[in-house]
Amino acid sequence: QVQLVESGGGLVQDGGSLRLSCAASGRIFSINFMGWYRQAPGKQRELVASITKGGYTNYADSVKGRFTISRDNAKNTVYLQMNSLKPEDTAVYYCKFWGVGISYWGQGTQVTVSS
Repeated sequence: QVQLVESGGGLVQDGGSLRLSCAASGRIFSINFMGWYRQAPGKQRELVASITKGGYTNYADSVKGRFTISRDNAKNTVYLQMNSLKPEDTAVYYCKFWGVGISYWGQGTQVTVSS
């Protein structure tokens, strides 16, 4: 059974940085995309950033220039470096691995940015 285990969330001040990690346990196949979503209270879950197996990246406009997604295919791990954090970045962050007809979600990690 595949599980995605996230780490790196926490409480940080406005302007601070955090690095999230998400590693897959178990064997995974046909995963082309890895990404991070977030969900703030009362809001829909939204895509923050994604990266293909070949390293092409995509970012939400709200995080461009501040967040960087990367992946280690050998370790089945995806990272999200978050700099210049703002209070509006406060949310539960979820990692997701997906491909054709398959997807896996992490359990979520809380990121709180205080003003």
